[in-house]
Amino acid sequence: MKTITLITGGSRGLGRNTALSVARRGGDVIITYRADTNAAAQVVAEIEAMGRKAVALPLDVSDVADFARFHDEVARTLQTVWGRDSFDHLINNAGHGDMAPFVETSVAAFDALFGVHVRGVFFLTQTLAGMLANGGRIINFSSGLTRIAGEGFSAYAAAKGAIEVLTQYMAKELAPRRITANVVAPGAIETDFLGGAVRDTPEYNDAFASMTALGRVGVPDDIGPAVANLLDPAHRWMTAQRIEISGGQSI
Repeated sequence: MKTITLITGGSRGLGRNTALSVARRGGDVIITYRADTNAAAQVVAEIEAMGRKAVALPLDVSDVADFARFHDEVARTLQTVWGRDSFDHLINNAGHGDMAPFVETSVAAFDALFGVHVRGVFFLTQTLAGMLANGGRIINFSSGLTRIAGEGFSAYAAAKGAIEVLTQYMAKELAPRRITANVVAPGAIETDFLGGAVRDTPEYNDAFASMTALGRVGVPDDIGPAVANLLDPAHRWMTAQRIEISGGQSI
């Protein structure tokens, strides 16, 4: 039986790369997207061109009130496309960044970050847990900024720190079902995060490269294949762990 991986925020950036990487390893994929229907459709088309199945479903991870509807849509999709009532892997990737000094961070910015990265992940995983197959996998995205303080990221890093603690509780409480839960923490990556700051601003790119042992910033192809690899049955004994994938940033 082929695996089914549900990836939030799978239409762009690291979520897109992870979806394609899972498909290259022989898995089928459900991705979510918030607004860009065309980008989501392109990911689906690329996966289908590999001979795998893929579906894109709309979801705003900040809208907890919509999670019951999304649960039912996933259930219908599983039955219609795969003839199943469960999926195998949940990757909580969807999110956004916001940069401001600690003393200038607004309540609105703080609430938006925690609404997506903590509240959304907590209650979406809770909502979908019954459909996650026994022996399944949960991977939550964090950040290298939980280990090293980067000025301007206090709220974002605090939200990701909460996810690292939450992941340990998921691992503990879902262990009777042999479901593992781990965290992946990327370093600086060339994506559209913060408007593509690391990708498109040479000064930022050079600064992060200079503090990275392997001498450059990361690209999506450094992350997606590694996440897909963690879904392999060979990693069934690893749970409640934080895996940083940063090229040795600030070591």
